Amino acid sequence: MLRIAILDDYQDVALSLADWASLGDDCEIVRFGRNLATEDEAARALAGFDALCLMRERMPLPASLLGRLTALKLVVVTGARVRTIDMEAAVARGITVCHTHGGESAHATPEIAWGLILSLARSIPEEDARIRAGGWQQTVGTIIGGRTLGLVGLGKLGGRMVPIAKAFGMEVIAWSPNLTDERAAETGARRVDKETLFREADVVSLHLVLSERSRRVVGAGELGQMKQGAWLINTARGPLVDEAALVEALRQGRIKAGLDVFDIEPLPAGHPLRTAPNTVLTPHLGYVTEGAYGAFYRDAVENIKAWRGGAPIRLLAEPKREEDRDGHR
Repeated sequence: MLRIAILDDYQDVALSLADWASLGDDCEIVRFGRNLATEDEAARALAGFDALCLMRERMPLPASLLGRLTALKLVVVTGARVRTIDMEAAVARGITVCHTHGGESAHATPEIAWGLILSLARSIPEEDARIRAGGWQQTVGTIIGGRTLGLVGLGKLGGRMVPIAKAFGMEVIAWSPNLTDERAAETGARRVDKETLFREADVVSLHLVLSERSRRVVGAGELGQMKQGAWLINTARGPLVDEAALVEALRQGRIKAGLDVFDIEPLPAGHPLRTAPNTVLTPHLGYVTEGAYGAFYRDAVENIKAWRGGAPIRLLAEPKREEDRDGHR
């Protein structure tokens, strides 16, 4: 019997979006609808499972946890990029790690960024709550046409922001450590230095990959350079921003923020961002669409079949086979 755990299936959709039964009657599939918040909890809950199906980076697998999951042989992570699995430890313990395609995330994440921008512009969540409570309009909105969008990161996702901004009549400026004038011009943006972007943009939207180089790329200094009343949008990764400095700037009323990502996810119940003013918050919805999930889980089933057949696909990490160690095939 192959025991398979599907982790962090918050919406209870994993089993309906792929043909898990095609894996055969010798597979036991167990879904977890909530995050296993601590390593001890995860070690207890996942003991005895042969395969884990991770939803993106919701469940970290450090070496310490991998060492406690003695039955584990296969990890499938949805999406093509993951920074929360200790690959060296996985290989050392004989665990294969596979990924899936990214699905429609390249479209979905920029779209949620625009949802946050428009929600801030017209106070949509606040007015929705007010009208449901029996009230009527109380806020005065603003337009984004004629304003300046500053993109921190102009890769695949950041680049998709540009034509939408242009359709609204916005000017677009961009910065990243490796951005060239040619890449900026190709997308229709204008490259500026970092200080100029934070000083001139009415809306700053983050689209960088998280790395040690980009961690806290937006700190107290950058937040202090932003215009009074400017907006910060983060649909990339929480640790790109100095969270304590952001909370302080929000409480002082200097800026507003639309946030889909956080340092700790799920966001703890008593976290200061939950009560911070001048915010629109969403629970990491950027890639959460039916199309993306369907692609993730169909690929996960395909990965498990291929691994069981002895020819794993979409590999991120693979232990050496015995014949490889001996220098023969």
